[in-house]
Amino acid sequence: MKNPSDPKALRKTDHEVEPLFPRRWSPRAMSGEPLSEEELLTLFEAARWAPSTYNEQEWRFLYARRDAPQWPQFLDLLMEVNQVWCKRAAVLVVVLARKVFTHNGKPNPVHLFDAGSAWENLALQAAGMGLVAHGMAGFDFEKARTTLRVPDHFSVTAMFALGHPGDPADLPPELREREAPSSRRPARESIHEGPYDPRNNW
Repeated sequence: MKNPSDPKALRKTDHEVEPLFPRRWSPRAMSGEPLSEEELLTLFEAARWAPSTYNEQEWRFLYARRDAPQWPQFLDLLMEVNQVWCKRAAVLVVVLARKVFTHNGKPNPVHLFDAGSAWENLALQAAGMGLVAHGMAGFDFEKARTTLRVPDHFSVTAMFALGHPGDPADLPPELREREAPSSRRPARESIHEGPYDPRNNW
């Protein structure tokens, strides 16, 4: 019987790519088991090697472990629908992106692009380690800035939850039904050779 949460059973690529790409997805079910220091640092090490303009490495990560004093601050940033399942995460992380270049203080137009590259590195590393890495926009961005004392030269970019896989049966029914890898539109529907063409209906 196929596992309804197994990406290999539900995802088929149209072109051959590294297996890690379709294997990565965003479960919500987590066991509550803590991540070891080595596991956590391995994930951040993967993020470290992301590409960035002028090697700026704009990304910064603020995090809290579930058993740490800072945990309630981080959990309280999330919308209630995300708190429901994130309470079993091992770690919650807020992603920051430095908006200005360190060498001249001028605006960096690709700070979010580069921070996203770092997140993707981390998410793929998590998939390779059999861990959960679930990115979120469902949190209070301004509250995060205030609560975590984020200075103005950083964008509050996203949050993500980290943990070990758990049992989907532990999720509320409405989330349990969604606990499966999603598909993707064909690559050709996202690309166009030459200038933008409104006939693509993007």
